[in-house]
Amino acid sequence: MKTLADLEEIRKRTLDNLNTRKDEHATRVVVGMATCGIAAGARKVMAAFIDEVAKRNLHHVTIAQTGCIGLCRLEPIVEVTKAGEEKVTYCKVTPEIAREIVASHLVNGVVPRQYTIGHYENG
Repeated sequence: MKTLADLEEIRKRTLDNLNTRKDEHATRVVVGMATCGIAAGARKVMAAFIDEVAKRNLHHVTIAQTGCIGLCRLEPIVEVTKAGEEKVTYCKVTPEIAREIVASHLVNGVVPRQYTIGHYENG
């Protein structure tokens, strides 16, 4: 950054990025990447989400990482939030399950309940 014009361009890009996040059709996938999640395989899970979303050209899906979600025994944990819907928390996610979540939940709108926290806590 050398000039005020450079600073203004950075500001504009940042605001554009923030406005994109407000997309009414946006879906956010958050992978727990604390030590417990990483030890349970969260890096491979995150890579599977990134790969599958890219293969399917899902432009309204953002994949992010977070720290500890608080349920270490259920790691890797993934939270999916689709605009206008309740957040869904998936537990003990593997790369194969991640691909199934993309196909079922993100593409077809059907939550594979057998991988959700409700299944593990009640089943």
